[in-house]
Amino acid sequence: MQRVVVILLVALSVVCNAQEKPSSSYVDLSYFYGNISRHNNDILHLITGHPEGFILSWNKKTYGNKEWEQLYNYPDYGVSLSFQDFKNEYMGDNLAIYGHYNFYFFNRNLMLRIGQGIALAGKPYDKEENYRNVAFGSKVLSSTYLMLNYKKERIFNRLGVQGGLSLIHYSNGNTKAPNTSINSITLNIGINYQLETIEPEYKVTEGLTNRFNEPVRYNFVFRTGVNQSDVIDSGQFPFYIFSFYADKRINKKSAIQLGTDVFYSNFLKEYIKYSSIAYPERGLDGTEDYKRAGIFVGHELFINRLSVVTQAGYYLYYPIDYEGRMYLRGGVKGYLTKKKKLFAVVAVKAHAAQAEAVEVGIGYRL
Repeated sequence: MQRVVVILLVALSVVCNAQEKPSSSYVDLSYFYGNISRHNNDILHLITGHPEGFILSWNKKTYGNKEWEQLYNYPDYGVSLSFQDFKNEYMGDNLAIYGHYNFYFFNRNLMLRIGQGIALAGKPYDKEENYRNVAFGSKVLSSTYLMLNYKKERIFNRLGVQGGLSLIHYSNGNTKAPNTSINSITLNIGINYQLETIEPEYKVTEGLTNRFNEPVRYNFVFRTGVNQSDVIDSGQFPFYIFSFYADKRINKKSAIQLGTDVFYSNFLKEYIKYSSIAYPERGLDGTEDYKRAGIFVGHELFINRLSVVTQAGYYLYYPIDYEGRMYLRGGVKGYLTKKKKLFAVVAVKAHAAQAEAVEVGIGYRL
């Protein structure tokens, strides 16, 4: 742990010294300490101590030069590097990198950070050498973190402080079993350092409003990826999802959605065959259809040319029971053209707290 502290402090010093010209950015370094959430009884043997670590971030400030910056109260965006020691011999340490946004409330004293990235598991599952780590079935993981901090800048010259709560989540999205995932709930405390001598003024546009009027638009999306059932060593298989939905903008920030999904989940073929043999009491004969179809409602939050998508769905066609008829989807959407017609999307589909797949897709908005 001491070596990690030295590395992070050196990195912080290098970044600060490299910024000789005035800049509208800053760096912050936070230490966190907390607990692993017991969301699944299968991970009880992995909770043997209080996880701790560090988050080092570079942040770019916005000052209202674009309309969306004013609508969201001048957020920051940047990148974060985190190190976490789980205090468990089977999980070891994780290293992760994120892209993030910081949103501000209460006269910019309260900061909410949302980060999404990828992580490297220090000791992933291995059926011979590390079979007890049922949390991480692969070396590469998806990771999300939330940070809610009270923050004060420029308390002493360009140095400030911050502190609050953090939630850090690791999962591989069931691309490979096992994947019980890990959620850490922690307290954090840190410092921030402004890389500019003078704070620029925030731009305010008179009469700026969130009102927006647009007719109903129609979207076609194709999503794909690979995943695996919860049965270890059952194999990874590609899946294909075809989606159609209508969306209605209710203002400049938000749109509501209503649509349908058709799922071609090839991993279910193997799962059906396995279940018919291993669990005859389930009444499966191995010939059941692996396809599913559902309807969903959703919401899209527009942030510049990115948006955050959340959807809740229900399977109408559901030939076999797998994790329940309700499903959830959350992800990030990026518009590839100025008119916001062609877009790419990355999302996680889940049933309650159990992830089924990481979806990568391409779509078109009419």
